[in-house]
Amino acid sequence: MNDLRIEGTQSTPSIVADARTGTVEMSGDSYPENSFELFSPVLQWIEAYLRDTQHALTLNLHLLYLNTSSVKAMMDIFDMLEDAHREGREVAVNWFYDEQNERVAELAEEFKEDCSFPFMIASQVE
Repeated sequence: MNDLRIEGTQSTPSIVADARTGTVEMSGDSYPENSFELFSPVLQWIEAYLRDTQHALTLNLHLLYLNTSSVKAMMDIFDMLEDAHREGREVAVNWFYDEQNERVAELAEEFKEDCSFPFMIASQVE
């Protein structure tokens, strides 16, 4: 299984999916012009990882801002994790937010409410 690396821009997060460690890291703002184009490879990678391995998968999120279409993409990712968790897979989300940005913490809390897998929310020290 190949790794996935998407370089971040001013309006898109950097995304690194590492098959060896079973982690997906996303950092930065997410208000792409076309969220489907940005997140499709990520959704495909997660789907293949969950299908082709039996290893744990952890998302480490350092997202500063998400527009509506990015929120929808994250919901799709969390739905895949929830399905995997219900099938006995070990999955987790670690969402780190800036204390100055309470809105992102509130968004993370809203996501967490719909998830039964481990979902940690913590402020990150700059």
